[in-house]
Amino acid sequence: MRGLGELEAAVMDVLWHAREPLKVRQVLERLDTGKQLAYTTVLTVLDNLHRKDWVSRELEGKAYWYQPTISRVEAAANAVRDVLAASGDPEAALLHFAQSATTEESAVLRRAFRRKAAGK
Repeated sequence: MRGLGELEAAVMDVLWHAREPLKVRQVLERLDTGKQLAYTTVLTVLDNLHRKDWVSRELEGKAYWYQPTISRVEAAANAVRDVLAASGDPEAALLHFAQSATTEESAVLRRAFRRKAAGK
């Protein structure tokens, strides 16, 4: 995801797949980065994600429980907006995308516009 480092993105992936908030140790156990990571490394990453408002945390006893503040889909939509804004000409970038969209992407956009027009 845009705005996240590689390890931050991996931690968010773990949290997005979880059905409940997780403690640092649980995140560490579920991470699959191909590297041996220290507990304190994951703790630091989660603290950074909390500071960036990607996760919320709740203290229970001596441990924090972490959960995402936005869904993966919302994060992806925000990344698309960031890319459009960074393009220098968001309208041209969006029009170029629309013109080069696959048949499936075009169908998805048409359905979304119909729902939006219907107020859903």
